[in-house]
Amino acid sequence: MNQSEVRQKATLAKAAATVLNRLDTQQKNEALQLMAQALRQEQEIILTANLEDLERGRQQGTAPSLLDRLALTPERINAMAEGLEQIIDLPDPIGDVLEALDRPNGLTIDKVRVPLGVIGIIYEARPNVTVDAAGLCLKTGNAVVLRGGSSAISSNRQIIEVLHRALALSAIPVDALQIIEDPNRASVDEMLKLKGLLDVVIPRGGRSLIQNVVENATVPVIETGAGVCHTYLDASADPDMASNISLNAKVQRPSVCNSMETLIVHSDFATRHLASLAEQFKESNVEIRGCEATLPIIPWATLATDEDYSTEYNDYIMNVKIVNNVQEALDHIAQHGTQHSECIITEDKDQAAFFIQEVDAAAVYHNASTRFTDGFEFGFGAEIGISTQKLHARGPMGLPSLTSTKYRIYGNGQIRR
Repeated sequence: MNQSEVRQKATLAKAAATVLNRLDTQQKNEALQLMAQALRQEQEIILTANLEDLERGRQQGTAPSLLDRLALTPERINAMAEGLEQIIDLPDPIGDVLEALDRPNGLTIDKVRVPLGVIGIIYEARPNVTVDAAGLCLKTGNAVVLRGGSSAISSNRQIIEVLHRALALSAIPVDALQIIEDPNRASVDEMLKLKGLLDVVIPRGGRSLIQNVVENATVPVIETGAGVCHTYLDASADPDMASNISLNAKVQRPSVCNSMETLIVHSDFATRHLASLAEQFKESNVEIRGCEATLPIIPWATLATDEDYSTEYNDYIMNVKIVNNVQEALDHIAQHGTQHSECIITEDKDQAAFFIQEVDAAAVYHNASTRFTDGFEFGFGAEIGISTQKLHARGPMGLPSLTSTKYRIYGNGQIRR
């Protein structure tokens, strides 16, 4: 019986991982440089393929914010290439000695970083993930099987073809980079069961995708969570800073996971500044849904529900919640947040320290926008995703997050008695 596309490509990737594991840093970096050059040189055919996806999305009624996630431009393709070049400049973690022990019986033990092996990545609309994932996985000696969303199938297919042509000129086997083109959900379900071929699966997308992977995978999962992110304006927040940061967190690119979904406002700050701040959001075409205390201050807002406060909109929609103290803000975040990115804006250092200590999130900010939760912004070159779990990796996942460890034990004839 013929193998399915999913199993066949995972099998090829596993064989390629063995070869990839033998390559040194220079060989991997040379491949990444070829990939970056190819993206720039062949950007026109990638942009043409992306137009097919955008037109299909418009015909299907895709929301403008989601079309923005899907869209590629020469600037975005160049940024993808720059991400690969940043990865080249980063230290290769493979082979790093993390611990070294000398035992009384003469054994010498060290613990080193090694590749995970074959990584399966399931993601949705953003084609740049294709390049980020390829670069990070290959730099760490991992083969990768990608399964992007159907909305970006033309873009992803063309990007992989460009990267394959680059890899064919390098020491990295072309089979180390695979993409599943089957758009049916069955291909995702099959990936989740490929224990023995895939060493780990990483979902990157909305809540329903992540939940499906976590609940149904037999392959180990690194969970990247949805982003219901909050910005809390404390009583002592500087009004101009509060305005600049909260607007940036919501409006700069609302379709991404680190954008703000709920603005939490101390009642004292709300009395003095919320009305004027709301007008700035209105000028940016942001719909506001607020608690009962919000409506007298923002008459054009609608009443928010518990479901609203737990929703990742990825759109020009924002919740407002007025609280009396930092503890109420923390309680709201604990109830509705997704442990992604949280922010406090305050001039009170004690309040800031308390918030940072108490909030449970992968990234916590004081007086800075949550939009910085990003591998590129953290200096990782790119990222596989934002891990919201607490095992192995948390926050933006750069190169070290894509490694495991191996103990090496050296002896001269010891036996255990």
